[in-house]
Amino acid sequence: MAYDNICRYLTDTYPLSFVQWLIAEDINEIEVLPTELPINPIRADALFRLPKLNRILHLEIQTTPKSDTPMPVRMLDYWLRIYRKYLCPIQQVVIFLKETNSPDVFVDRLIVGNTRHQYQVIRVWEEDSETLLKSPALLPLAVLAKTDEPNKLLQQVALEIDKIE
Repeated sequence: MAYDNICRYLTDTYPLSFVQWLIAEDINEIEVLPTELPINPIRADALFRLPKLNRILHLEIQTTPKSDTPMPVRMLDYWLRIYRKYLCPIQQVVIFLKETNSPDVFVDRLIVGNTRHQYQVIRVWEEDSETLLKSPALLPLAVLAKTDEPNKLLQQVALEIDKIE
């Protein structure tokens, strides 16, 4: 702890010396930023512990890719917070519900400098509706899935709903 305090004092007092030492560029101007970082509360759409796999499954379900914070940044933020809390591997999945041509629904990673974060993206409109018809919980998604016969799919969903007791 004593070293931490001394080093903080040195970086606060001589920031340019540290920057010039660590960055292989000719830098003479820097802006010292506040060191306290904000932790805004966020809520994941779904988190599941999978003990058999020693993993956490994290789901984010989006109607559209529009967001104040880009999805790759959000997913990295979620990953860090989840990992900090549970200290185990995390499988992340973003599920997009509404069909769109936006290139954002094809982005499955964030790469900035040495930082690389990747997650899985599912576009429901590309999923096989038959798979979704097999579970009552997934029936609402089945109507958004890939089909050549939308009316037939709606009838199938209605039949499956009738079977639910």
